[in-house]
Amino acid sequence: MRLNLEALLILDALDRHGTFAAAAARLFKTASALSYTVQKMESDLNITLLDRSGHRATFTPTGRLMLEKGRVLLRAVGELEQQAQYVESGWESKLTISLDASVPFALLSPLIDEFYQHHQHTRLLFRHDVLAGCWEALSYGEADIVFGAVQPPARQGGIDYVPVGWLEYAFAIAPDHPLAALPGPLLREQIRQYRAVVVNDSSRHAEGIDLRVLDDQPILSVHSFADKVQAQLDGLGCGYLPRYLAAPHLASGRLVERQLDSEARRDEAFLAWNKTSGGNAASWWREKLQNFEGISSVYAPL
Repeated sequence: MRLNLEALLILDALDRHGTFAAAAARLFKTASALSYTVQKMESDLNITLLDRSGHRATFTPTGRLMLEKGRVLLRAVGELEQQAQYVESGWESKLTISLDASVPFALLSPLIDEFYQHHQHTRLLFRHDVLAGCWEALSYGEADIVFGAVQPPARQGGIDYVPVGWLEYAFAIAPDHPLAALPGPLLREQIRQYRAVVVNDSSRHAEGIDLRVLDDQPILSVHSFADKVQAQLDGLGCGYLPRYLAAPHLASGRLVERQLDSEARRDEAFLAWNKTSGGNAASWWREKLQNFEGISSVYAPL
């Protein structure tokens, strides 16, 4: 590569300070050394960067292009140096965090802000997974940390996890749904006759799971909990919703809650991570996610 980063620094200093003498003083070099470096790059690239016909050298159009594009390159090089030093000190360049679909992204906004106030060189990548898809993301190295996953994985090799609370549910239906008119508690045989709305398991390498769906019950699969809430508001089916999601619609009367004769109404939610994710950023998030302000708005305490 014939492009000289030192020459780009000289062009930047020359533009900022006006003369070779002033630029040389800023860069702690002689004016002749700066002039030689620029002339050498002109010769190497067969271009003219400066018009030297007047009392003071001025930039040619080519020189102005090299100055502007060179500043972009110099900034990138500076950022690369900082990132390399950052990674060398134990901080990851990227951290991927998988959130179960039941976790609202806004719940983590204060933590993200706090993290970036001190550790802006680690790029955070968030993704949403569903049910077995959360554990699969860890197992296949697609995520470093998972938050909000339910049901511990069948295979636990290489994964550590701790419970963070109970995700409580409400069996919710639209007021005009046929189940709303039946006396409670509702029986499994009654529920089985009507369509269940489920969030589709995001697992790609194994058979997914559907929580609390009865055998032979019709199913409407949707992409997210927002879609599931909307489907149940529209009377398209029945099913359990995380209580924090159902609460405002139960309060407004757009959904009604029905009691069932027998069924668990909460899941233990977990924070999980790959044992190989031992960097400083992963450690920071593992510590913060176990107990932070706002977690009680989604999870009941253990």
